[in-house]
Amino acid sequence: MHYSNGNYEAFVHASKPKDVDKKSAYIVGSGLASLATATFLLRDAQMKGEKIHILEELSLPGGSMDGIYDQVKQSYIIRGGREMETHFETLWDLFRSIPSLDNPGETVLDEFYRLNRKDPSFSKTRVIVNRGEELPTDGQLLLTPKAVKEIVNLCLTPERDLQDKKINEVFSREFFESNFWLYWATMFAFEPWASAMEMRRYLMRFVQHVATLKDLSSLRFTKYNQYESLILPMVKFLKDHGVQFHYDTVVNNIIVNRSNGAKVAEEIKMTENGEEKSIKLSPDDLVFVTNGSITESTTYGDNLHPADEHHEFGASWQLWKNLAAQDSDFGHPEKFCENIPKANWVMSATVTFKNDDIVPFIEKINKKDPHSGSIVTSGPTTIKDSNWMLGYSISRQPHFHKQKPNELIVWLYGLYSDTNGNYVKKTMPECNGIELCEEWLYHMGVPDEKISEMAHAAVTIPAHMPYITSYFMPRALGDRPKVVPEKSKNLAFIGNFAETERDTVFTTEYSVRTAMEAVYTLLDIDRGIPEVFASAFDVRMLMNAMYYLNDQKKLTELDLPLPEKLAIKGMLKKVKGTYIEDLLKEYRLM
Repeated sequence: MHYSNGNYEAFVHASKPKDVDKKSAYIVGSGLASLATATFLLRDAQMKGEKIHILEELSLPGGSMDGIYDQVKQSYIIRGGREMETHFETLWDLFRSIPSLDNPGETVLDEFYRLNRKDPSFSKTRVIVNRGEELPTDGQLLLTPKAVKEIVNLCLTPERDLQDKKINEVFSREFFESNFWLYWATMFAFEPWASAMEMRRYLMRFVQHVATLKDLSSLRFTKYNQYESLILPMVKFLKDHGVQFHYDTVVNNIIVNRSNGAKVAEEIKMTENGEEKSIKLSPDDLVFVTNGSITESTTYGDNLHPADEHHEFGASWQLWKNLAAQDSDFGHPEKFCENIPKANWVMSATVTFKNDDIVPFIEKINKKDPHSGSIVTSGPTTIKDSNWMLGYSISRQPHFHKQKPNELIVWLYGLYSDTNGNYVKKTMPECNGIELCEEWLYHMGVPDEKISEMAHAAVTIPAHMPYITSYFMPRALGDRPKVVPEKSKNLAFIGNFAETERDTVFTTEYSVRTAMEAVYTLLDIDRGIPEVFASAFDVRMLMNAMYYLNDQKKLTELDLPLPEKLAIKGMLKKVKGTYIEDLLKEYRLM
């Protein structure tokens, strides 16, 4: 396996690996990472579809990328959506090969590109306060020179020096009082006690987006929910090529032989439709494991009932624990699934409005007609003075193919789960659907006398997700297993709890990247994997970020101590008449 950049290898068709016709693949889970793994096995390894087996504990595919109409609750349910951008290199490499279900003759990438060119993301209101008023400083990052320096210092710190450190251990109070943190935390779901190591990766990975934090114009979105727009086309593609899906199949353990200096998976122990079974493996049988899950053990409520806070330990976590017990190279799952702070984000809710009573309030705040077919909030709109740090997102409507014209779907989430609401004096997990909707309507500026009536007329489904922020738990090197552990011959880990270089978790790109690396490594695919976009190594990106981190000030306008001001003045004299001066002027730093 090797990384590439540019388009020299981007259009290469990989040669068929030696002895691939003798091999089979067993993929644990059917989320995006698993479906991508199967696609790369078909497309790049040229493995026969009937030799690829996807083992899924649920009765349907998709993993955490879901979206469904629940017949029992008579309601739509989405647990969330993943933000995407143009530099998800492996994601777009994948979807250039998946035919669209809605537009014959096009790929998913084709339709996605054209949609976002025609209807680009742009948030006209990013943050509100005082029941529907735009934040007066919306658009300004408000970072002090000390806070900017702390950001730079974190980026300059090697990961080995950030092991088990939290974000609030590397930043001071001034940083957390800035709009930068408000935008950053609510866009990516960071908490102050999350991993400083992952925060650094995000800063390095997305430095090119500092200028667009205020308007979210760097983001790209599917036409419908991601299950219908991304997962279903992949499932059809794989089934059309003979890939075998085994539902209601829980993988309990994978027995790994670690003798003779190698790691070889020899047996899969599983429960299929309630019956215990095992699959004996040879070195030619490849095993790809999705270890852990952020949506495992999700419980749901309804208008009148909160989601149950009690849950069984999830099968994906137990499998990872059983693997880790065999070899320390398989990671430390307890770092991610145990001792999760009570204050963490654990709740989201899907609200389906069946009349237009809420529309004027949305139009007033977000300055868009939610029934126009255009994207509405372009990501989260954050309610800064919400005790829950409540946010909402309204995607293109209809959000489901079968959604009725009178229906409007709003997704809610709150980053702080252990505080009482401003209107409903309960914590989020204690609230039923009506109460969650009432709290949001209050912050949207709906008059008090109308709140109850509107909330009762809507259908709100609370979702309690105990592991939703597990990706961000403070970690050390080695806590996540490498995609292909040292000396592993036929076992790989895929998904956001596997370790790859430089990329950031909680993204579709991370899922697909680990899948590609797993397939390319175990089968020695002779084609480069696109490297993570090198934004942190591009001086233009860094200059642009510095301009916006300092709220669009030139270098000579920065509030700095006199020695540093003199140093900048001297530097500007030295670069006068050079290409560096041209760059500084182009990126408005002088």
